[in-house]
Amino acid sequence: MKKNIILGFVMVMAFSFFGCDPELGDSPSIGNPPTEEQLGFVVEQDATDPFRYHFKNESSVTGIASWVLGGTRRTGDNVSIRFPMPGEHEISLTVSTRGGSASKTTTLTTEDTDWDFLASPEMVLLSGGIEAESGKSWVLDSLTWGHLGVGPAGSNGLDWWGAGPLDKADVLVLYEDVMNFNIVGLEFNLHNNGASYVKDYRASDPAFSNPEERDTDYKVDFTPSPAEWTLEQEGGEWYLVFVPSEGPIFPIFDVGAVDNRYRVITLEENKLELVALGSDGNAWHYKFIPQGYVRPVATFEIGLEAGTNPNEYHVGLSDLIIPEGANFQRFTVNFGDGTVESSNDPEAVITHSYMRRATYNVVVTLVTSIGEFTHSTSINVEDHHPDYEEFIINDFVLYNNFSDVAMVPFGGEDIAITIVDNPLRQYPNRTSKVAHYRKENSEWGNAYMQLPSGYRFDIREISTFRMMVYGKAGQAVLLKLENTDLGGDAWTTGTELIYTIQNDNTWEIATFDFEGVPASFDWHGGYAPDVTADNRYNHNYYNIIRIMCNPGVGDGVHEFYFDELYGPHVEGIKSTR
Repeated sequence: MKKNIILGFVMVMAFSFFGCDPELGDSPSIGNPPTEEQLGFVVEQDATDPFRYHFKNESSVTGIASWVLGGTRRTGDNVSIRFPMPGEHEISLTVSTRGGSASKTTTLTTEDTDWDFLASPEMVLLSGGIEAESGKSWVLDSLTWGHLGVGPAGSNGLDWWGAGPLDKADVLVLYEDVMNFNIVGLEFNLHNNGASYVKDYRASDPAFSNPEERDTDYKVDFTPSPAEWTLEQEGGEWYLVFVPSEGPIFPIFDVGAVDNRYRVITLEENKLELVALGSDGNAWHYKFIPQGYVRPVATFEIGLEAGTNPNEYHVGLSDLIIPEGANFQRFTVNFGDGTVESSNDPEAVITHSYMRRATYNVVVTLVTSIGEFTHSTSINVEDHHPDYEEFIINDFVLYNNFSDVAMVPFGGEDIAITIVDNPLRQYPNRTSKVAHYRKENSEWGNAYMQLPSGYRFDIREISTFRMMVYGKAGQAVLLKLENTDLGGDAWTTGTELIYTIQNDNTWEIATFDFEGVPASFDWHGGYAPDVTADNRYNHNYYNIIRIMCNPGVGDGVHEFYFDELYGPHVEGIKSTR
């Protein structure tokens, strides 16, 4: 193949650009900026790859050399790039010194096309190849975990955070965006309907307008211009590089990728994973699928049979269908009582015996090469196992102090609950961490501690719960016991007490003694005048504690701190810390 290189003048294999011959006196003293006449560089065509060009800085001044090679940025005295397409490629060298910087620009003209590269598997997978006249379009794989993520520089960008399915749906300007790669002209287009989602530190870019904070980052008005794209191979890995024509360009979510360069983690027919070094110094992860692609699924039913021994059950897979091209890897069974078992055999049956009477939620997860698929069912164990022996300690136990004891973790419903530093680390509460409760415009927002399946509170001997509270005088703190087996009707058989905070911003001990406290309602038919004396409620019934601040008040913000929740011993549960 004939190769032609036009630079305004032609030499054999090597071309030099100088303003004048370098002399020692040309070097600027400290504080003086370099001049264009002091800059020079050499361009050489690679001896084995005629589409690769090497650039060497031979300026007469010493400084940091940075290049723009046909829109692609490089740094260093010796850099290289491939130009697989013919064109007028603007080459710019900038040398920066203590005194300032200067640039020198010329044009490298190439006339040949690297057809082998354009037909390579990588280029075809990304763009659809020559046969795809409209190119190939990709969207974020929004229904899977990790379609966006962040981690430390040098990682794949998922160590610190990964976006769960539709995590960013509320920002409204991310999941509808489409990016298109076309092999013709190596053209890239981002279709964003006039608005994009960008990192907070990118929102001030002059190309963006009307920034509006949404879920910590920003929606901005922006109409992207067509850009160029290419794939480069370096050190055995592929990199996707964008060359903007006007303004920024990015793959749907702008993190300010350094040099518009993205390392390719995975490139398959229906999957594209990238990671880029953002301008914040962190690694940002992306996962895409082709527009309109419907992911194949594996299907199964839970095979469940009662065994011949007491409280024995057999669980396996039935009606298992794995799509063509996919592989079975394993399945796991979470029996709902803390026991989790797995098997690499799709025909296996896993046997388990329950010790305690309860209704257990059983979750079966099928793991395949195309993802995980989950089904659940319930098992109602009506009697304790013959070998079961109840062991109750007739004493207070610490459920959670948010520092080093967590028998059961807390959750929040229509509130924000966070573990924070103790605002007043002195008697009577010197623990380092506490829980902070905050509700806004929510009548019944609550923090809750729910026992695992099969476990219940026993308030026959000890009926008192106690915790530390810190807030404003007059705030009402409610502690309620409920049975989640009733679902949305759990409140109908609940029992509750309220403690009123006495002083501003000081730790107080709030005590809730349920002896003599009624449960349920007359109209419900389950009324009990003393919950501790009624066998329907005083054991094997309540399994959740709910804590509320100013219950029933739905306007405004209500917040306080709480810590060191104590109550009756719960058999068989130990701290998870």
